[in-house]
Amino acid sequence: MTGRLAILAGSGVLPTLVAQAHPQAMFCGFQHLSYDRPAHAINFFSLERLGALFDSLRAAGVTKVVLAGAMQRPAFDPELFDAFTRAVIPDLSKAMRQGDDFLLRFVIGLFESQGFDIVGADQLVPNITAEPGLLLGKMSRDYADEVQKADHVLKSLAAVDVGQGVVVEAGQLLAIETLQGTDFMLKTVAQTAAALRNPDRGIFVKRPKAGQDLRADMPAIGVDTLSHVAAAGLAGIVVTPKKVLLLEREKITQRCSELNIFLQARESTQ
Repeated sequence: MTGRLAILAGSGVLPTLVAQAHPQAMFCGFQHLSYDRPAHAINFFSLERLGALFDSLRAAGVTKVVLAGAMQRPAFDPELFDAFTRAVIPDLSKAMRQGDDFLLRFVIGLFESQGFDIVGADQLVPNITAEPGLLLGKMSRDYADEVQKADHVLKSLAAVDVGQGVVVEAGQLLAIETLQGTDFMLKTVAQTAAALRNPDRGIFVKRPKAGQDLRADMPAIGVDTLSHVAAAGLAGIVVTPKKVLLLEREKITQRCSELNIFLQARESTQ
């Protein structure tokens, strides 16, 4: 890949993983976030000054940008807008009222309109997605019925741009991932009354939405996810091969063993 890479860093460990794999990349951070790297190694920017961001990227010789880490919908201060942001804010505000996929497509379009290519983290960090098969742990059975039901639900939800994950147990849908995210959903499952649960532990299925642009929002599984899955009393996790990021894979391997949960990469049934 020619041209310099810029990492547009949200929260979480993914920006650090990309930076470790590409130490010459320009690391761009939000002013309201903290990062596990010295301040002098971060190019801080404000969303109110998108024009200045694009100018800085061009001046640094950047041609490729990766959107890495979790990014919350921001609250803008109009008094800080530069000319570029002021011009695009009506369309950006409209995009923010839509689903996540619509907003991300708009953001990708902004960068591409300024001459930058958006690349996915899976293209930049070795061994960060999974090949098909049982990756970790042991499965007491194949959970075919649970996976089929989960995939049917996820396919239905994709039409309304909701969720990348569901929890199914003994044929029952226990939870759907919404705007609050994976951890919130799994905590809800953990708090579900015992009378509504089944001794045959369920599974968490995590997949990209149909038509989702994986360059900007590939689903991810991290160490914290495993802890929440175990706390929710689930048997394991099913992900889509090559389409879900496994963050800090060595730690994931260790944690799966400690928590006695499995991790399997299996294609969708839908």
